[in-house]
Amino acid sequence: MATRDWPIKRKLTAILLLISGLVLLLTSAAFVTYEVVTNRQTIKIHLATRSLILAANSTAALAFANEADAAEILSALKYDPHMVAGALYRQDGRVLATYPVAGAADLIPAAPEPDGYRFEGGRLVAFTPVAQGGNQRLGTLYIASDTKAVSDALRLSGIIAIAVLAIALLAAYALAAALQGRISEPILALAETATAVSTRQDYSVRAPKFGADELGSLTDAFNQMLGRIQEQNKELQQHATRLEQRVAERTEELEHRNEALRRNAAELLAANTELDAFAYSVSHDLRAPLRSIDGFSQVLLEDYAAQLGDAGRDSLQRVRAASQRMATLIDDLLKLARVTRAEMRTERVDLSGMARDIVVDIQRTTPDREVEFVIAPGLEAQGDSRLLRVVLDNLLRNGWKYTSKRPQPRVDFTAVEENGNRVFVVKDNGAGFDMRYADKLFGVFQRLHSAAEFEGTGVGLATVRRIINRHGGRIWAEGAVDKGASFYFTL
Repeated sequence: MATRDWPIKRKLTAILLLISGLVLLLTSAAFVTYEVVTNRQTIKIHLATRSLILAANSTAALAFANEADAAEILSALKYDPHMVAGALYRQDGRVLATYPVAGAADLIPAAPEPDGYRFEGGRLVAFTPVAQGGNQRLGTLYIASDTKAVSDALRLSGIIAIAVLAIALLAAYALAAALQGRISEPILALAETATAVSTRQDYSVRAPKFGADELGSLTDAFNQMLGRIQEQNKELQQHATRLEQRVAERTEELEHRNEALRRNAAELLAANTELDAFAYSVSHDLRAPLRSIDGFSQVLLEDYAAQLGDAGRDSLQRVRAASQRMATLIDDLLKLARVTRAEMRTERVDLSGMARDIVVDIQRTTPDREVEFVIAPGLEAQGDSRLLRVVLDNLLRNGWKYTSKRPQPRVDFTAVEENGNRVFVVKDNGAGFDMRYADKLFGVFQRLHSAAEFEGTGVGLATVRRIINRHGGRIWAEGAVDKGASFYFTL
């Protein structure tokens, strides 16, 4: 378990033990350091005193170069168990006597070193000058002591420090275990209350207060928060009850409306079926008399042309033209109705290839007219191929029709990017139109040019707009009189 996941009791106990342990450790380190420094200084003072006494007693032995006296003086070092070596050096640096008598070379230097006291190699050594009064220096006294006293003091101090640290930590742990409850108990009570509230969703419970300190203020604030939540919960329950009632009422109302919509849809489907049958019947019944009018007018023109005269022949020609125009109008209206109700079959459509096929049909039916068609390659879209063919057929034939009075007629089918969307464009350099009447272009029977000037029924662009709308796109036009027109559409 990570430290951050410990219970608060364990955290408080650990904090108190860490603080106590750190303080005790620093105190013990200071105590041990003091003991070591004090003991080093003590043995240094003792060695200095002993070296001065021996140096004062060694003047005669050095003055007369008496080795026996010098060895006897140094032999007094055996009474101090910490003394490991000693030597008297003559004025010329040669050894006069040593302690022990056969001292090892690593214990006694071959020549005296500078005067003073120093710790080296785990020993305390002293080089003291030997002189008689203020006379010339007679030689040098060397003595060396071990530092066992310092090591013993360090060991004893460490043992005492460890014992004190262990006892103090045990006492701190006992006190921490006894006193941390004063801090952890209010916090644990808050945690238990919060757990009970979240588990049972019961906002009527309250956390007990143990004092007037910061934790007591926190408990008061927590209980006040629970009270506000309890009031809000009651209000929410009341709102939920009212909302459920409203939802039930609205659901019942929607069910009634859905039932009415289903009845209306069934009635509309029946009406559309009857309308289709009626449209077929009307178109069939209208076409028959129109064909009769056109046929008998043609017979009159062929068999009785000489008796009719110019005025009669002109009248019959007008009758025939009107009947043919009315037949075309009936076909366009039926096509518009079928476009509105036809089922959509969406697929990937090659608009460029479709446009080229339409252009071939136009040029085949009117070989006497030379119109330049420019179709951009690679134009594709997602949609119903049958309906999109109607769109392109109407727009391309419009361009072909309205460029009939231009010396160099041209119709372009391209695409542009607008706000990240592909916009298809059919553009011509024909008669154009006044932008003030652009809103009439896509209405049924709306024409901006007379039938005498340009043939047509005024239904084609209305059909185009309905197809584009069914594809979720939009269509608009821009143009100017005698400067051509551009039709834009998206899918």
